[in-house]
Amino acid sequence: MLGESRAQHEQDKLRTVNDFFNRRIFFDDDISIWGQSDYWATPMEAMGKGRADCEDFSISKYYSLLELGIPVNKLRLVYVKAMQNGSLQAHMVLAYYASPSAEPVILDNLISEIRPASRRPDLSPIFSFNSAGLWQGTGNQSSNSSLSRWQDLLQRARNEGF
Repeated sequence: MLGESRAQHEQDKLRTVNDFFNRRIFFDDDISIWGQSDYWATPMEAMGKGRADCEDFSISKYYSLLELGIPVNKLRLVYVKAMQNGSLQAHMVLAYYASPSAEPVILDNLISEIRPASRRPDLSPIFSFNSAGLWQGTGNQSSNSSLSRWQDLLQRARNEGF
């Protein structure tokens, strides 16, 4: 998928990566997959298991798009509250910003269609982050040192060549 997608335009890369993971990886919870309540898998780990939770989907899409040349400043992993079956659930999605002031589009494992954030009223952002920083809600950037699972994942992904 990565080799065939390198020459595509950014929007096509988003679609290809989103579809690839949503069609090939099955949703499951961390207890079933890893025997822990919360584990953030690298793309290699998620692909190896063939199962992932929302963080793993978002992380795999993030690293794939970076590998395809999408600049880090255009991508953010977003921790949200998602309205599902009448209640709010913790969830993670990947947001893509075509420009710093653009409305982001959302890559999600719950809804395969990539939609602008304004067309996702079921999602309420709490914070977002990438390998460059952490943002509270839609506010100012702060340090990403408080995300220990993210720090651990960054090191494991580096060890895998990402």
